[in-house]
Amino acid sequence: MNVASLIQLISELVGGLGIFLLGMKHMSEGMQAVAGASLRRMISTVTGNRFFAILVGVIVTCVVQSSSITTVMVVGFVNSGVMSLAQAVGVIMGANIGTTITGWILVLKIGKYGLPILGVAAFGYLFSRSDRWRYWAMAIMGIGMVFFGLELMKDACAIIKETPEFETWFRAFRADSYLGVLKCAMIGCVLTTLVQSSSATLAITVSLATQGVISYQTAAALVLGENIGTTITALLASLGATTNARRAAYFHVLFNLVGVFWITLVFFPYIRLVQWVVRLVLRLVFGVDVGSDVGEAVLVDGQATYPHTTAVIAATHSIFNIANVLLFLPFVPMLVRMLERVIPSKDFKEKPHLTDLDVRMLDTPNLAIEQSRNELERMGDGCEKMMGWLMELREQDEPDKNLANRLRRREKVLDSIQDEISEFITKLLSGSAPHSVADEACRQLRMADEFESISDYLVDLDKFDRKLRRDSFRFTPAHREGLNAINRELHEHLTAINAALKVANSNIYVEAAPVAKRIRTHIKQFRREHLEDVTIGGVPPLVNVALLASLNAYSRVLDHAQNIAEAIAGES
Repeated sequence: MNVASLIQLISELVGGLGIFLLGMKHMSEGMQAVAGASLRRMISTVTGNRFFAILVGVIVTCVVQSSSITTVMVVGFVNSGVMSLAQAVGVIMGANIGTTITGWILVLKIGKYGLPILGVAAFGYLFSRSDRWRYWAMAIMGIGMVFFGLELMKDACAIIKETPEFETWFRAFRADSYLGVLKCAMIGCVLTTLVQSSSATLAITVSLATQGVISYQTAAALVLGENIGTTITALLASLGATTNARRAAYFHVLFNLVGVFWITLVFFPYIRLVQWVVRLVLRLVFGVDVGSDVGEAVLVDGQATYPHTTAVIAATHSIFNIANVLLFLPFVPMLVRMLERVIPSKDFKEKPHLTDLDVRMLDTPNLAIEQSRNELERMGDGCEKMMGWLMELREQDEPDKNLANRLRRREKVLDSIQDEISEFITKLLSGSAPHSVADEACRQLRMADEFESISDYLVDLDKFDRKLRRDSFRFTPAHREGLNAINRELHEHLTAINAALKVANSNIYVEAAPVAKRIRTHIKQFRREHLEDVTIGGVPPLVNVALLASLNAYSRVLDHAQNIAEAIAGES
């Protein structure tokens, strides 16, 4: 083989693969931006129903075009406490079916139109004024890049076919025996582990098979190995994560290892079954009659062609994953219990983390923002609990030290969550997040700061009461009754705002305004009555200072609560 041919081979193969991967990325980002809101709602409604969880996994993976991204995202959701292990297992199984959509996209016979599609869509992407049309253009541009990259790789594989040295080397890897099947599956696994993308190795496999460099059987074995290789991404994402997140990642490995093991035992009957299914579909649906060896060479004008190889490879991938899901489905509860026994919980309560995730989580901004929103809801719930504990402590003759410590610990937890949200969203905004996601991220940053400020004022309110007690003073029963009445009103007000956050009620600012006005009037009236008592005399200076400071703190809590309502409503 001469040097020029070798350079051409490397250039076309590497360049084609790079364009293919970039196309997959643009297609994924465009589709996420268009369908992001729907995907967020879908993820948030995942329940313990295995069938629904599988369906969600299939749909999300079809949109993001990567089972690796979906499984890393699921590990992230489990790690932050948004999703349970049972829910995650269903979504992961669905992701394995959804990832087979890539093979079916490649079945479309539009390879030679890849470059024109890319060019036309690029103009739409560059000059469109509408965000929605711009992201549609990005997705279509990605499709064009996928097919253009695939054509380049096919041309490179044709050079391999014409070079005896390379062809001899490739023929050393043949799935013509059980040992050969295992060897090819191992190669597929290693390649996928190295490039961190089963879509990339699938594209290379299709390119080699459609040029006749490798046989259909070899391609099928490589595809099976790719299913194992893709699990490494979720495993890496689970390092340092909570126990449940690691269980989810280990299930992904177990699911694919067991699946590949049993399918290799029946590999040759299985590929004959796939060939029969594809042949039947071609005849009944498309009216195309092919021979028994669908996926093998067909002579056209003396030249060997492989007209249905991509379809039969895609079918091999899909039927395997569907069969594997059906096999695992009845045993999901048992597998969850087994994972809980094999990977026992730690002796202490694990704190869910938001930011200790693989950076790939940020590749799905429309879904990543859902994770931070759930953390924001935790902050709101924490503030509600703190208001309840504060009222309990104020009424106790001897304040419960454990309850007081719990109040202070919760404030520190909210500080930590705010830091994590800020770090997470900053990284999210540094990427190519859609405008809608960027706007929501900015609102979340604002609300996290408001919730954290509320928690600070609630701790201050407890400090005022404790300082009075240390100085041998205490609020009078009338003072406590007035402060608790304000506390109850604010608690109800904050509860309504938190409920609006969970359902994204954009009318909350208008709905909450009359309530806020009434609470503010109540605070002013209480302050005025207190100052009248001060002028009469009989109120110790320390009590006066503590009460006025408490009323100011409640006013600030009300201000921050209204700011949260304003952010939920999308007001600036």
